[in-house]
Amino acid sequence: MKLKEGFVMRDVCGEQVLVGEGVSAVDFNRLVKFNGTAAFLWKTAGEIGDFTAEQLAAKLSEEYNIDNATALADTERLLASWQKEGLLC
Repeated sequence: MKLKEGFVMRDVCGEQVLVGEGVSAVDFNRLVKFNGTAAFLWKTAGEIGDFTAEQLAAKLSEEYNIDNATALADTERLLASWQKEGLLC
């Protein structure tokens, strides 16, 4: 899995939001507000490039000191929502 190109996370008044740039801005005419966990996973996914849910869950587990099963369930739920929004390819 990869993050779809043309989306950038920005800090807007202390909130982490995802916005489309270029052609993505035309097709995606809204903002997505991220909580701290979602922002961490977006950044991590971007650093990895071609990632799996398991890779992100391992990073999440390490960062937030939570068990792997919980991290994987949370990561899979978030990735499903990103997929539905068209943020992944």
